[in-house]
Amino acid sequence: MQAYQEAFIQYAIQCGVLRFGDFTLKSGRRSPYFFNTGLFDSGARLAQLGRFYAETLLDRGIQADVLYGPAYKGIPLACATAIALAGATGAEVPFAFNRKEAKDHGEGGALVGAPLRGSVLILDDVITAGTSVRESVDIIRAAGATPSGVLISLDRQEKGRGELSAVQEVVEQYGIPVHAIIGLGDIVDYLAQAGQAVELEAIRRYRAEFGSL
Repeated sequence: MQAYQEAFIQYAIQCGVLRFGDFTLKSGRRSPYFFNTGLFDSGARLAQLGRFYAETLLDRGIQADVLYGPAYKGIPLACATAIALAGATGAEVPFAFNRKEAKDHGEGGALVGAPLRGSVLILDDVITAGTSVRESVDIIRAAGATPSGVLISLDRQEKGRGELSAVQEVVEQYGIPVHAIIGLGDIVDYLAQAGQAVELEAIRRYRAEFGSL
């Protein structure tokens, strides 16, 4: 685990984004942890989140001509990451996002920001059903650009409807890589290093039942 990944886990815990306990997910599964990026809900928190996304991009050598944030959660992520990249490297990486409903006046259209061109990286918080990615891929391709990958904050690394995880399904279906700042395995490593035996055992049991291949 890289230093920035450990720092991200610590920051997520500090902000209440990552919590441990007993939670019922939308899927109906009972999970020993909960991750809610909506709680990165202040200017300082969003700025720090953007720096974690940017550091992941730089560490993995991910290249993109445009950053794309699907409405709604992806919008602040694309903005914050573009700002963080400019601060870290001086690079002017353009960003764009979509409207949920196309605008029929003024400049019109369903897209806001830079034109989609070349390779476009999709930024989102997590991938659950893959719906947001599918819509984003369609929008990017319709604009004549190429979706080059997806960057999310957490890969839960658990089964979807089949044996594959939602992330693995996206990779298989669209043939594009999915990168994550952290995965569940990183949380497991962090808990082991921190000596949080109760939380670690609960997540290991959950992972044994629902973990993807």
